[in-house]
Formats: sequence, structure tokens, C-alpha cells
Amino acid sequence: MELVLWRHAEAEDGKPDDQRALTEKGRRQAALVAKWLKPHLPADLRILASPTLRTRQTADALKLAYDLCDQVAPGVEARDVLAAAGFSQGRQDVLVVGHQPTLGRVAALLLAGAEQDWSMKKGAVWWFDVNAQGEATLLAAMTPGLLARR
Repeated sequence: MELVLWRHAEAEDGKPDDQRALTEKGRRQAALVAKWLKPHLPADLRILASPTLRTRQTADALKLAYDLCDQVAPGVEARDVLAAAGFSQGRQDVLVVGHQPTLGRVAALLLAGAEQDWSMKKGAVWWFDVNAQGEATLLAAMTPGLLARR
């Protein structure tokens, strides 16, 4: 199973939180990362996005179908994200478009075996391969800032 974690790109400040839109910079970040991601994504990929506006706008940059999922919304636990991705049941590859600090905690749980507050930049992607025993290997980590250097 491949599990791709994509933190939403830069969003406006304000309330209500679930209606915060991407900034112009955030739209550029999402487009850069989507351009890098899309040719590498598995064909049978399932995409889950938090129902917030900023995550939907980030996912929209891929121009692929996705499902909205409350289990990857702000404030959920790392194990909720893994459950939504079918971590323990299936072998289907999944891309999750979500939030900090949860995605950093998911990464820590996968790589270190315990939730920790690992930082994940806005718009960043962490790509994991997870074997049948649940052992994860980090295949790639990419940020919009690194892609913009090219």
C-alpha cells in the first residue's frame, strides 16, 4: 500500500475555519505540487480530502476525483486518518489531503511507532510505502518551496 499525505496549501486567516480559502500563494503551491504528484500517482489511487474549503481547493489542483472525508478533518486523531485510509484492511493506494498537526502525527506514527508533533510545511507531501506487516518506508518528501526552485 502506498499512502500519500498532502497538507493543504497556504490559506487565508479568519473564521469560520472550514471556509478559509487558499491565498494566491496557496493556489500556486497546490498547482506546483499537483504537477509533480500527478504523473507519479498509482492508477488505482483513492483520494480522501478533508471537507474544509482549503483542502478541497488543494485537491482540486490535481484535477482528479476525490471523496470528502470527515475522518481527515481538522482535529482528528492520527489513527482516524489511518482508519479512513483503510490502513489495516486494504491494500489500495490512498492520497489524503488534510491538516497539521494530524498529518505530522500520522507520519511519526508510521516511521517512529508513536505519535509525535512532527512539522509538515503547508502544501508539502510525504509519500510512504507500507508493507503487509504495517512497516512504513518514506519514499519521498516534497515541498512547494523546493519545487519552486526549479
